[in-house]
Amino acid sequence: MLIVEAVLETADAANPVPWPVTALPPCTFLALSGHMPESDAGAAMALLTDWFATDPDDSGRVPDAAERVRRLIACDRVVASGGLRVRDAATGVTVNPGCCCGLEDWREWLRLLDGDPVYLGHDPTPRAEADGQVIRLWPDGGDGTERPEAQPVRLPVSELPGVLRSVRTDLRGFLALAARWADRYVPSQAGELMAKLDADLEIGAPLTTS
Repeated sequence: MLIVEAVLETADAANPVPWPVTALPPCTFLALSGHMPESDAGAAMALLTDWFATDPDDSGRVPDAAERVRRLIACDRVVASGGLRVRDAATGVTVNPGCCCGLEDWREWLRLLDGDPVYLGHDPTPRAEADGQVIRLWPDGGDGTERPEAQPVRLPVSELPGVLRSVRTDLRGFLALAARWADRYVPSQAGELMAKLDADLEIGAPLTTS
């Protein structure tokens, strides 16, 4: 059984957050869905806004929730470190997004339907290889250094559209949770925030697989 999740990478040194969050160790992954506890949703919002949490003009001041969200809304495009995590429950092999991979590009996986390469990050350097009717996902070695004994996760090409539709369902569920979070902590910005996340993470648009 394959488990495919939309995930955010946790920060190595997060900035102070002015709302309740789940304490997460750095350099791990937080799966997004509509079933997250409220504190996990808060942690996700902290990760999404963390890039904009400090500014030289702050002079040591910690921005409040409204300021962090305002900066996120004003950015050119949301950058969400993470991507899609694939776990094979039968073999125990997990393919995590590498460094510099972004959840905002999750629809790039559609390129695999045509046999085209998809960037999955580095350090580690996972690799997706379309071979006929099977996609092989390697946890590392996309730079050509994978061990001969390394075992890939195998995903039938025919199952990829369903997998991505499931990911979109999870992201839509997360967006609903984020809307409730925004109504509580930044009610005046809730509408703009939801529109920004929906557009930049490409959540609501139809998923075209043919």
